Amino acid sequence: MNNDDVEIHGVEPIYDGFFRMNRYRLRHRLFTGGWSQELTREIFERDPVAAVLPYDPQRDEVVLIEQFRPGPAASGTGLPWVVEIVAGIIETGESAEDLVRREAIEEADCVIGELVPIAAFSPSPGGSTEHCRLFCGRTSSAEVGGIHGHAEEGEDIRAFVEPVETAYARIAAGEIDSAFSIIALQWLMLNREELRARWA
Repeated sequence: MNNDDVEIHGVEPIYDGFFRMNRYRLRHRLFTGGWSQELTREIFERDPVAAVLPYDPQRDEVVLIEQFRPGPAASGTGLPWVVEIVAGIIETGESAEDLVRREAIEEADCVIGELVPIAAFSPSPGGSTEHCRLFCGRTSSAEVGGIHGHAEEGEDIRAFVEPVETAYARIAAGEIDSAFSIIALQWLMLNREELRARWA
């Protein structure tokens, strides 16, 4: 089945602020044939995003960032200061590749060279339009570190560097619990030797 098998009967704006939320009335075709009843669903609307794991193949190190995130603070499910990878919302007319290069400089003062696509995915398709493109980017980690971000946008971002094995161990220890970061680090562990040979 595809988009032709969905009928949208109405869209009602609920909220339009830092994020957007709309209420949809729709129905869809069923696997057994025919159509579902009309469903009402609230959808969290987000522009597409992109994220990058900066990796230094010579030093076998990754660049990570840490910053305050209101989601865990509100839910109580994790620490409000989250260790993650560089990411951002793609602006109109901007490519995903341009976005991650721009954000790497803004969030970590880190210059990205060649990019390798990891995946494109929807992190929460049950209730959000968010779609992410994920990359690994070649960098030199030698001079990376410090506090970055745009203070006028409420950003207070700590950039730091650590060995790949140390970063990967953070996942098992529960110190990295953001989906983008877990996917990127697990991909790197599976592809690290090939990547180091390619970027040698």
